[in-house]
Amino acid sequence: MLVLGIESSCDETGIAIYDSEAGLLAHALHSQIDTHRVHGGVVPELASRDHVNYLIPLMNDVLNQAALDKTTLDGIAYTAGPGLIGALLVGACFAKSLAYALNVPALGIHHLEAHLLAAKMETPSLEFPFIALLVSGGHCQLIEVKALGEYRLLGDTLDDAVGEAFDKTAKLMGIPYPGGPVLAALADQCETTPYRFPRPMTDRPGLDFSFSGLKTHSLTTWNQSAKDEKACSEIAKAFQLAVVDTLIIKCKRAVQESGCKRLVVAGGVGANKALRLALREWMTGIGGEIYFPALEYCTDNGAMVAYAGCLRMLNGEHDAIIGVDVKARWPLA
Repeated sequence: MLVLGIESSCDETGIAIYDSEAGLLAHALHSQIDTHRVHGGVVPELASRDHVNYLIPLMNDVLNQAALDKTTLDGIAYTAGPGLIGALLVGACFAKSLAYALNVPALGIHHLEAHLLAAKMETPSLEFPFIALLVSGGHCQLIEVKALGEYRLLGDTLDDAVGEAFDKTAKLMGIPYPGGPVLAALADQCETTPYRFPRPMTDRPGLDFSFSGLKTHSLTTWNQSAKDEKACSEIAKAFQLAVVDTLIIKCKRAVQESGCKRLVVAGGVGANKALRLALREWMTGIGGEIYFPALEYCTDNGAMVAYAGCLRMLNGEHDAIIGVDVKARWPLA
């Protein structure tokens, strides 16, 4: 089965083609960072307009990469939520219109489910069940993945997501948008730091997260520092260490409580070098298995949507022919 995947939930337009027998055939991605940088963050209306501009060129690009004509497609998968409602509508309307014109099924995909399955797309030997740490700009969750479509939320963030906390902390120190990756790079380059930041919500039971206090602690430390490059790097280091330690502590609890020693790390923050190194070292030490998607599949992309859509379409799932249904909020469970 040949499935075209469309991702348009926020500020990245992704298109890909996945073959149930040959795997991923082609994918293309357009990032809107330059568009939103001047505004210091994502502007929903601009994001929607940019998706309109790039969906058809990217589709033609992946079709050319795979040496296919669109008439050979067997289905269209698209992100139906959660995300920015306007951006979701652009992708969904395009997907449903294309599916109708080609007389093939269309299927709306949960954005977070697509992230969870990205590691399995690259490593088919990864079996259910597993524990997933989903860390991105909009989410920070621990999820028990029992099977396709069977998910149990173990822990969620009470305020900021991890990527959001990185971006906001960077902004507080004057680092331009998107500051999260820059902050992480500064932390990686800094060997030591005199600061020790709190590990939020690790002194109480449970698997929920909170990072807003850590952000405030960073601002207080920054205001009391010399506000130079050295201070910026040292605070970045302390902040990242606190985040990584917190995530590892919660992952340890999830593994202990579930008894499952198979961990998948998904989402944009899953590309963080310090987090990858620390989690891999810990899981190796306990004789567990850990899986990370390739860096290009950590952030939003069409490949993960095409893969998730293919799995569900093989089970006979599809949308109604007429009508578009997208959800800005959509609990995974």
